[in-house]
Amino acid sequence: MNCIIVDDDKISRRIIQNYILKTDFLILIKSCTNAIEAVNILQNEMIQLIFLDVEMPEMNGLEFIKTLEEKPQIILVTAHEKYAVEAFEHNVTDYIVKPISYSRFLKAVTKVKSIYDKHLNHNSGLPYIFVKTDSKLIRINTKDIFYIEALADYVNIITPKEKYVVHSTMKGIESKLPNQLFQRVHRSFIVRLDKINSIDENTLVINDNLIPIGGSYRKKLLTQINLI
Repeated sequence: MNCIIVDDDKISRRIIQNYILKTDFLILIKSCTNAIEAVNILQNEMIQLIFLDVEMPEMNGLEFIKTLEEKPQIILVTAHEKYAVEAFEHNVTDYIVKPISYSRFLKAVTKVKSIYDKHLNHNSGLPYIFVKTDSKLIRINTKDIFYIEALADYVNIITPKEKYVVHSTMKGIESKLPNQLFQRVHRSFIVRLDKINSIDENTLVINDNLIPIGGSYRKKLLTQINLI
């Protein structure tokens, strides 16, 4: 599960980051010092979990939650119990009072994972997508897609015969693809897992094309492939 930390306290961020590194099913995408920084991350990345402090400058955690149209699961991590009632009115998954122990952290993220796993099959995906290109809607079978590359406000969808340029964000197209078959491996690349020919330390090969692997995505990639 991709996650971010949003907390203005350096020590708290470091503790949560260390706990995330100990937990195999979590991948830290970004550690943010404020909510505004987190907003920018959520616009470009598929995030399933936010570790969120309440008391922060400019925009506090509860104000931040109210801005979210599509809410990932949220674990509030705060030094005060007084926000608990309001927090659960916003359907946060858990509420942890600092200082946080690893056992309490693990209990919270295990709950998150259980909820995530129940909903995972809902995104099994259709065997095709329709994309708009040159004022036409074109059907692309997902089994034909090699990989997808970001190009500013557009993406390139690479297939054996065609390259389709589509007006979309990476986050938008990622949400339409079956997540058991496609994996984000870099800020600018989504690949179909069964098209990968080989994987090196920082790159993978699909049909003689070298594709970079971002450091924050490598761990999840290795858990998704059928590794012996």
